[in-house]
Amino acid sequence: MWRTAGVVTAVLFLAVVGQVLATPVQSVDVTGAWAVTITRPSGQVSGLAILSQDGGKITGMIGPAETDMMPAEGTVDGNKVTLLTRPRTGRTAAFAKCELTATADRMTGTIDTDKGTIELVRKKRK
Repeated sequence: MWRTAGVVTAVLFLAVVGQVLATPVQSVDVTGAWAVTITRPSGQVSGLAILSQDGGKITGMIGPAETDMMPAEGTVDGNKVTLLTRPRTGRTAAFAKCELTATADRMTGTIDTDKGTIELVRKKRK
């Protein structure tokens, strides 16, 4: 009797663990305007990102000011975000690629693997 109860308990436990592990990780939604701060050994740079998300795909613009932006694209997988900049001809970007960890209102990570850090903070609507 006790052995059967132990087996049933173990089976139920494994079923619950399997369900938890099978539940997909909820992705964050990065749609909106973000204040950007990039920190490099040479100093800090501030800017703005305006992003849209469709499923796991990100498109948008990023730059030092709303009037001076370049295209950006990327992906979201759970709370992991990757952004790539696409500078126009004759322009340079503060980074080519950044990898971020996101919450609802903040994304932090590194630029170009090891060239500095980046933080994006969601701008509040006025």
